[in-house]
Amino acid sequence: METYYFGNNDAELVLVQPVDGHDLELMERECELIRSMTGREFLLAAVRVGDWNRGLSPWPAPAVFGREDFGGGAGRTLAYIDEELLPRLRAGKNGEKRRFAIGGYSLAGLFALFAAYRSNAFPLCAAVSPSVWFPGFIDFARENRIKADAVYLSLGDREERTRSPVMARVGGAIRELHSLLESSGTACTLEWNEGNHFRDSELRTAKGFAWLLNKETPAEPNDITSTSQLR
Repeated sequence: METYYFGNNDAELVLVQPVDGHDLELMERECELIRSMTGREFLLAAVRVGDWNRGLSPWPAPAVFGREDFGGGAGRTLAYIDEELLPRLRAGKNGEKRRFAIGGYSLAGLFALFAAYRSNAFPLCAAVSPSVWFPGFIDFARENRIKADAVYLSLGDREERTRSPVMARVGGAIRELHSLLESSGTACTLEWNEGNHFRDSELRTAKGFAWLLNKETPAEPNDITSTSQLR
């Protein structure tokens, strides 16, 4: 996996986002949007994942569209981020003060949630149009407690209107996930965007990261804020 960096290399706040080639073309625009919505300095680490079905799915599952099954490689991708990428970022200027957010769009949004359940490294999580229809994910969310302090969720208002019976579950699944997170005391919002799954991905992702940045207020000594402060 290759990582591409955007923004301020010395920023204490780092946004980690799994991406594909199309996302990379939109990164500069996404960063411009985040800056316009927050006025905050940040570094965005875009981790290019070549095979999304394999590298971002939490466990194996049959294909839902096309012929490629889901490979269940999210654990390996998270290990790369936790064990290789984050130590490099902590080794840089202001590294000991750095705070990390994880976020992504579509299957990368599902991965962001998976990472926030599995890793203590990400107090902030933006799951934008996440594939929470994924078989078994809501059961996983019911049985585990997320480690993030604040979670942004969003979905297009036409995304659950699909011919696929599996993907049509996305609306009910994200509503239940929002309820689960709120009941656990996690600072959380669910935003509905106009359109289907393929509309304005960079704008929607920027809105997710911006919500987190605007909620997050650095505490002394530069630690992530508590859940109560995030509210």
